[in-house]
This record gives sequence, C-alpha cells and structure tokens, in this order.
Amino acid sequence: MFSAPRSGESWYEPRYQELISTVKRKFFEAEVSGFVGRSGSFEIEINGQLIFSKLELGGFPYEDDILNAVQNAHDGKPVAKITKSRAPCVIM
Repeated sequence: MFSAPRSGESWYEPRYQELISTVKRKFFEAEVSGFVGRSGSFEIEINGQLIFSKLELGGFPYEDDILNAVQNAHDGKPVAKITKSRAPCVIM
C-alpha cells in the first residue's frame, strides 16, 4: 500500500492528486490513500514505512524516486528512504 499523507494546506492537494495519478498509471493495482496531516507536512509511506518527509528535506519528492520506491516494494525488495527533494519549496 502506498500512502501519501497530506498537509492541511489546500495548495498541497494538487501535488497529492498528481502523485496518486503517477503511481496509479504505473501500478494500477496499488492501494493509494491519504489524509490531512500537520501543517507543512507532505510525507509518503509505503507499507507503513516512512520513505519521504517534506518536513525533513524541505521540498516535494521527485516522481521518479517515488516510482522507484514503489517498484522496489512491488518486487519485494527493500525500500530505502528518499534523501533528496525539490528544495527549497516556496509557496506564496
């Protein structure tokens, strides 16, 4: 299962929806869920394992990194935490 918790900030919703679409296009059988989290957060879990945190890295994830992580989980391989982002993230 791929889970992308959402921030309470409404401007994160398009980013969240875009990420869901990207994952579902490649992994149509993936269960994708999300919820509103703490302000400023955008965190991604795969099978309960936190693999990305905007609070830690200061920006949104690269789609290819997320797809690679989902592919690893799908293949039964270990899923490593993502350590890079599109930082800095500035929303006005």
